[in-house]
Amino acid sequence: MRVFRRRRGAHRHHAARTPGSAGLPRAARVALGCLPGLAAVAALVLCAYGVENAADTTARPATPRPTATPYAAPRPHIVPRSHWLHDAAHAQPRPRYDDRVAAVFVHHTDSPNGYDCADAPGIIQDLYTGQTGTRDWDDIGYNFVVDRCGTIYEGRAGGVERAVTGAHTQGFNHRTTGIAALGTFTEGLPVPKAMIHAIAALSAWKLGLTGIDPRADVRLVSSNGLSRYAAGTAAELPALAGHSDGYMTSCPGAALHARLPEIRELAARMQGRTEDPQQDHSRRAVSSDPGALRSSPQPADRRWGS
Repeated sequence: MRVFRRRRGAHRHHAARTPGSAGLPRAARVALGCLPGLAAVAALVLCAYGVENAADTTARPATPRPTATPYAAPRPHIVPRSHWLHDAAHAQPRPRYDDRVAAVFVHHTDSPNGYDCADAPGIIQDLYTGQTGTRDWDDIGYNFVVDRCGTIYEGRAGGVERAVTGAHTQGFNHRTTGIAALGTFTEGLPVPKAMIHAIAALSAWKLGLTGIDPRADVRLVSSNGLSRYAAGTAAELPALAGHSDGYMTSCPGAALHARLPEIRELAARMQGRTEDPQQDHSRRAVSSDPGALRSSPQPADRRWGS
């Protein structure tokens, strides 16, 4: 039986092949054999990189991009709470969140109007101290505070872009944001133009994140029988409402409440809405789909009464 022996040097010749070329077509191996050693290695590295990336791209499912709402409004400048909180901060539980913001409630702080706007951070800190001290709340109830110069301040902790559950409108703190106008705006008192513009801009942005028309009506479920509606009642309320729309109170004052239609229209324009609200399909009531968000009143819910 003839035994065929490998010619001497054949093994060494095989080992001298360009690394990684075994899996390439014969024509590619021939072409690479004509290249200088380093160039061949470089070419193979690039080839392998391209094949690996192509395979990786094919195997990896595409990540869906978040879809922007058609009527999104730009985010206004918001001063962070660290600007007014300073050393007054105390330990508090983690913020609670809802899945989205379906409505805005406008308030007034029922504090003096003749302040210098540079003093606004100190006044907000006093509000925080009163609510977390005398009332024993875990944090300031409002999500945002707007001063008479139109400066917007972050209120309750948790992130301005998130749907933070506030403590501002008893029975309707879920899926809503509370905006407090710094001052008192009872009947006959002027509401500063800069404040109106800032409330509209903030409302347009927050409601625009979920595509809500500021002129629309929304259905919210009351979580507390001390509100205007019995617990569990689905109430149809303005998407941009006054505190008194959901609770028995004079807040946000007759003067500011009378300006809410103007604020709604201004906020709608900021969202790029030009339709007649009577013809606009978004004028129809939008359900807040409360579902699992029905909950027993929290301590701050029970205490909030102004």
